[in-house]
Amino acid sequence: MTHATGPDAATLDILDLYRQAGAYHEGHFLLASGRHSPKFLQSTTVLQHPHYTEQIGRALAGALRGAGIDAQLVIGPAMGGVVLAYETARHYGTRAIFAEKDGQGDMKIREAFTIAPGEPFVAVEDVLTTGGSVLKAVRAAEAAGGRCVGIACIVDRRAGGGDLHGYPLVALTRLVFDTYAPDEVPGWLAALPLQEI
Repeated sequence: MTHATGPDAATLDILDLYRQAGAYHEGHFLLASGRHSPKFLQSTTVLQHPHYTEQIGRALAGALRGAGIDAQLVIGPAMGGVVLAYETARHYGTRAIFAEKDGQGDMKIREAFTIAPGEPFVAVEDVLTTGGSVLKAVRAAEAAGGRCVGIACIVDRRAGGGDLHGYPLVALTRLVFDTYAPDEVPGWLAALPLQEI
C-alpha cells in the first residue's frame, strides 16, 4: 500500500471542511429517509472540489490502514460514492470500482469490473445515516465473489455508532443531528421553510 503525507483522520476537521465548502446547512430539511432535520451535510458540494476530495480520500485511506484493514479493492455506490471510492483507492494503493442501481431496488457490478473469488474489499460512503446504500454495494460485490473486510465513511450519523451489520466501520467523524418523524416535527422547526433533499 502507498502512504501519502498531509492531513490524516486524526487532524482533518470534517465539519470545518464542510463549512469551508459551503456544504453544511441549517434550516428545515426533508431527508431521503422521510425524516426532518434542522441540519444537513451536502457531500456533493464538497466532493466537487479536488482539493477537499483529496484530503478526504487520504484521511479515509489512513484511517483504514490505522484500523488494520487490508483490502485489494475499494467500492462505492453510484453515483455519490464513485469519486470517493476512486480518491480513497488512490491513497490506499488499490483499484476502485462502483456498484450501480440494477433497476429492481438493489445494486450490481458492471461486467467490465472483475472481482476475484475471495478478493478483500472495503466499501466507502460519504454520510452514513442508515447504511442502506453502502450495504447494497457490499452485497453486490459479495455476489460477484468479493469478501468485505470493512466499510469506511466520511461522517457516521447513526445514533448508535459501532460496526455496521457486523462489518468493521471506520468513520472520519461522528455527527449525530436530531431528526424527526413527520408527525413529531417540533413547532420551531415546522415554522421554517421546508427544503427537500
